Amino acid sequence: MELEESSKEFSPGEDTISLNAPSFGAPEVLEALESMLSTWVTMGEKVAKFEDLFANYLNASGGVMVNSGSSANLVALKALRNSNERPSLVKGDEVIVPACTWSTSVAPILDIGCKPILVDSDETFNLDPAAVKEAITSDTKAIMAVHLLGNPADIRSLREICDDHNLILFEDCCEAHGATLDGQKVGTFGEYGTYSFFFAHHISTIEGGMVVSSDRNRVEEVKPVRAHGWIREMEESEEIAAKHPEFDERFLFLESGLNVRPTEIQGAFGIHQMDRLEEFVEQRRTNAHKLTDALAPHDDVFRFQTEQDGGRHTYYGYPLVIREEAPFTRAEFTAYLEEHGIETRPIMGGNLAEHPAFNHLKDYAGPLEMANTIHKQGVFFGNHHQMHGEHTDFIVNTIEDFLAEETRS
Repeated sequence: MELEESSKEFSPGEDTISLNAPSFGAPEVLEALESMLSTWVTMGEKVAKFEDLFANYLNASGGVMVNSGSSANLVALKALRNSNERPSLVKGDEVIVPACTWSTSVAPILDIGCKPILVDSDETFNLDPAAVKEAITSDTKAIMAVHLLGNPADIRSLREICDDHNLILFEDCCEAHGATLDGQKVGTFGEYGTYSFFFAHHISTIEGGMVVSSDRNRVEEVKPVRAHGWIREMEESEEIAAKHPEFDERFLFLESGLNVRPTEIQGAFGIHQMDRLEEFVEQRRTNAHKLTDALAPHDDVFRFQTEQDGGRHTYYGYPLVIREEAPFTRAEFTAYLEEHGIETRPIMGGNLAEHPAFNHLKDYAGPLEMANTIHKQGVFFGNHHQMHGEHTDFIVNTIEDFLAEETRS
């Protein structure tokens, strides 16, 4: 029996509805075991095969696997600092980024010496294009769109803004595997897209990430950043080495780099996870649509994440925002769900400007009304491939029971 298949029927009130579930099974384990028995466990052919499979799935020019989605953001941003392409980034440049996101969307911008400009969200819980326009200055050089919880941002408007102002468009797709806009996969609209394959995501390599681009030159610029700054994996490594004959080409460093390489174990998982991705995405969408249909009559107390026209939301989790006029608090709501075996979390970092690490960025931020609402009132619970009708029915019934108790009190 494969590990990702649940052999136990769901027992409402007894079993926990977790935030995530294992997505791998026997094929991944056997492929990884083969790598370990071969003793070739560092980055090699299986990583390269997974990179090709994932890039082909996205219809991107190429992909570069790294050890995490957080590293993917850092590597891609650092490549933009090193880039000979135009546009690129230099120290002090402003990068517009949503205030409501995960910490490692913002931290790498600081790490490369650039300045994050936190901007508010719209009804999709993603960057508000109108707020982005207001935030642009002569120092603005890039916009980072984060497809929060798998919901595509308004990438049409953001792409247009970037084109009008000659700005870099960067897509953080770490929670958005399989998400599309007008049939095009997210991560392929901008200079770079990044993905995460952490255990909790749509597909997993345990830990892992990927940088993708529709520009082959951009793909090549990431490779030395991933591994020490050397030229080994670059397509033009021989030509570069010929210009520097005094060096052994195996230890020729083209630029400053990191070491965030993945292992063959991660590549082995990724190869087989690709066969499962679309099935997993469709189950998440089925679950989410059932939840939305059932909870829609309660839009007087809940705000729902809006999926834009032409967008395919892939629901990393299922989010709700408690309206301020609701007769209960977020703490009361989440406590009730947790007491009944439904795990919850805040909606990512909420408004990152409220966190100690990024509090100083308030000085550069505009109004963050929606980000603050999500920060104070937002919650999400699990939505994954092992959840089916009995799980969504239990969630809805539990929420209905909670609302009935609140009404009576």
